[in-house]
Amino acid sequence: MQKNRRLLCIALTSTVMLSACGFKLRGTILGNDLPFKSMYIAVPETSTLGSELRRYIRGSGELEIKQSPEEAEAILDLTNELREKVILSLNSQGRVREYVLYYRVTIRVRDNKNVELLPPTQISLKRDISYNENQVLAKEAEEAMLYRDMQSDLVQQILRRIAAIKPADQATAK
Repeated sequence: MQKNRRLLCIALTSTVMLSACGFKLRGTILGNDLPFKSMYIAVPETSTLGSELRRYIRGSGELEIKQSPEEAEAILDLTNELREKVILSLNSQGRVREYVLYYRVTIRVRDNKNVELLPPTQISLKRDISYNENQVLAKEAEEAMLYRDMQSDLVQQILRRIAAIKPADQATAK
């Protein structure tokens, strides 16, 4: 009996502590104070970044994705997407020992009247990867995994930037 009370007190205390620290579930990425409720994503259907972005937005349930820009209140443009692999270091024989992987994306958000809500913004991520010519297939798989990881990070950053957009009346009031 005493043990059950102690567990109940611990559960209640941890619940109160979590709610006091501002904790919220991951599903509420965008928030409810966006100046728009629907969005058109101007990214090709074949783009893996675009499909992951659409999946996250649909999963949040906070923003409706429209099929044409005329129907949407806001338009997300992906103006540039670049994956790059640069040599970081060489060994004593002049062979590649490490690479740096870059993933750069430039986005902007505008409303249906072509007013910019988020000016062109570049998001850039980089990861280091070692290279061993005896393990080519494994290193190619690792590179692909790192690019997928960077893509997920980019989607999260894009969603945070969309969530930070303030309505025009709030932006001019400050």
